Amino acid sequence: MNTTTTPLTPVQQSRRVERIVRGQPTSDGDGVKLTRVLTQPLQKRLDPFLMLDAFGSDAASDYIGGFPSHPHRGFETVTIMLEGRMRHQDSVGNVGLLEPGSVQWMTAGRGIIHSEMPEQEEGRMAGFQLWVNLAAKDKMTAPAYRDVAPAAVPALTLDDGVHLRVIAGSALGVAGAVSRPTTEPLVLDITLPAGASFDAAIPAGHNAFVYVFGGGVVDVGAAKAPTRVESERMAILANDASADGVRLSAVQAARVLLVAGAPLNEPIAQYGPFVMNTTAQIHEAVADFQRGVLAS
Repeated sequence: MNTTTTPLTPVQQSRRVERIVRGQPTSDGDGVKLTRVLTQPLQKRLDPFLMLDAFGSDAASDYIGGFPSHPHRGFETVTIMLEGRMRHQDSVGNVGLLEPGSVQWMTAGRGIIHSEMPEQEEGRMAGFQLWVNLAAKDKMTAPAYRDVAPAAVPALTLDDGVHLRVIAGSALGVAGAVSRPTTEPLVLDITLPAGASFDAAIPAGHNAFVYVFGGGVVDVGAAKAPTRVESERMAILANDASADGVRLSAVQAARVLLVAGAPLNEPIAQYGPFVMNTTAQIHEAVADFQRGVLAS
């Protein structure tokens, strides 16, 4: 869906930027180079979000090893593909192709083993992977998987040229491709022409951040006192009960990933690909994986 419209309700009071974060270069899988933007020390502050990785390279050697079979338990993974092609396969029998503009939403629940391998040997591979925690009551739910094709992500083009893809939640009265209970995630992919602004409504109780990419520069916050955020930086938005959203203004043309969600306010215990509430549950997850029953 792609429509042209104008904003319905401007944000009356924008959230301000609490902190700007620069991601940490690292590698994962079989040597895939990426930038870890949301790291473990930020998990409580940005609850229910556990991790955000940004990846992007023109060099096949940076991604060709892919992510061979590996386990997960206790959370959801959201892969947003910008460029390139990657194949998903898992222990539940799902097979899917990630292509430019597509989204993959996987609920690991009680356990899943999957692989994500490139289907190209040259060219650019770029995108994001976001980890969303599951509530304690949902951590041992059955695993689930959904591929969202590019055309199935609701998209709007506003009168000033702002282009919006509503991946999760809702914006401007448009429901996103995915809706999740409890954590109520909002995930928007926003393209801003130079000089354009966009107001995004955010529930007051949600933790939220924006990640600027695409080489541009964005002012975040009220027009009188915004914070300038450069490309490849994450801005954590302050929690302010009187704020009803955030204003984004492009100094230079840019793309912005806006993410918000309802905090779970539960203990977080993580060991690599397992995220539970207690150390005992982590030991159980590791033992289940070693015994070959994690995904049974």
